[in-house]
Amino acid sequence: MKKLLFSIVSFCSINSRAGESYHDTANQVIQFIFTSDVHYGITRKTFRGDEDVAAHIVNAAMIKQINTLPGLLLPADKGVRAGKKIGWIDYLIETGDIANRQENLYQSAAASWKQFTDDYFHALTIKNNKRKGTRLFLVPGNHDVSNAIGFYREMHPATDPTSLVGIYNAMMRPLFRKTNSGYRFDKDKVNYSKDISGVHFIFITIWPDSATRIWLSNDMKKVNTSTPVILFAHDPPEGDYKHFTNPNGTHDINTHDKFENLLAEQFKSGSNTNPQSTVKEEKGLVAFLKAHPNIKAYFHGHINYSEMYTYKGPDNDIALASFRADSPMKGKYSAVDETKLSFQFVTIDTQTKTMTVRECLWNTDPKNPLKPVVWGAGKTVSLQ
Repeated sequence: MKKLLFSIVSFCSINSRAGESYHDTANQVIQFIFTSDVHYGITRKTFRGDEDVAAHIVNAAMIKQINTLPGLLLPADKGVRAGKKIGWIDYLIETGDIANRQENLYQSAAASWKQFTDDYFHALTIKNNKRKGTRLFLVPGNHDVSNAIGFYREMHPATDPTSLVGIYNAMMRPLFRKTNSGYRFDKDKVNYSKDISGVHFIFITIWPDSATRIWLSNDMKKVNTSTPVILFAHDPPEGDYKHFTNPNGTHDINTHDKFENLLAEQFKSGSNTNPQSTVKEEKGLVAFLKAHPNIKAYFHGHINYSEMYTYKGPDNDIALASFRADSPMKGKYSAVDETKLSFQFVTIDTQTKTMTVRECLWNTDPKNPLKPVVWGAGKTVSLQ
């Protein structure tokens, strides 16, 4: 067990080319991969000619493609480092649903977490700009949390917090590691931040609800107002009503109301199980964003397809650069057409405060697994 825990927070290694140096550029550039919703425990209907393909096989195939990125050239698209060799990758960021919810015949969170760590902590061979293994930043998704606290439909086992506890220990690095029996979701949230080369990265559990915004406000007190801030969460800016605490009755998780109680905030935009919007909740978030205008970008998963868009809020009075990731297992479009499978590659110039996000299509020829990643859509935004 100690060996596994050590490997979770350790770096991967890979041989580098003699004489190759990226330090001049790397001192002012951050490069990372963004993906989400890897959903260990389920199968894809089809993948590379096979049927009912397990998540660990699909994710392992994606990782093989990720490992080839350092040798590729960025597209000549006028974005950050356009036309240059990638060379290094500082971070891989994954925004949750690592373990699929353990309903029906799907495997437990414990089995899924084991497969995830085997793939993402051991099979990645990419390096950062200091020749050390690329570091992972993780947040949990709604499936990870529901496995831990229970769900309104039957699960087997009824609860298994293994993936959530694994994420917590790997990212929060507590002095005394949490165990499944000692973990308390109401107290042990995966909320953390990192200052990286003049950019403040914030990672939160599920969505920035009113309770999380208290933590965010305290965290941002130490951040200069001229410092760009980037948020990473599982849910999109508009949120998901089901993830709020049940506003009805005893506020529990039940088959009638179908709220999941993943967020401390009680849902206010409606009491039924099919409300039209999260307008009240969104307005609370928009007010927070207006109070912190140095929050320049928002990355998320949950409803999965590659998208680079501007979140404008329910009253169309805000403009937040937002980026949605595809899922290797449950993509809205890639689940049907596997040639659309993608992750995103992000490059930030910290001197000019400019960020380019590029779509990486990693399975455009399912009959040829060795075909290189193909560049798809891209978007460059200012972080000033």
